[in-house]
Amino acid sequence: MSMDAAESDARREDLLSALEVIEQQPLAERAGAYAALHDELARRLESGPRDHQA
Repeated sequence: MSMDAAESDARREDLLSALEVIEQQPLAERAGAYAALHDELARRLESGPRDHQA
């Protein structure tokens, strides 16, 4: 397995773990946890490489 594939698998596992933790929280706390996760994922996406040809 390449380093990129291993890193991708690790990130996927981290995301699944975070989602499992959120789902175990009381309903009233889930919205805030999902919002925080959304913000973190948006930051990661925005900091990634960009395709300037589009």
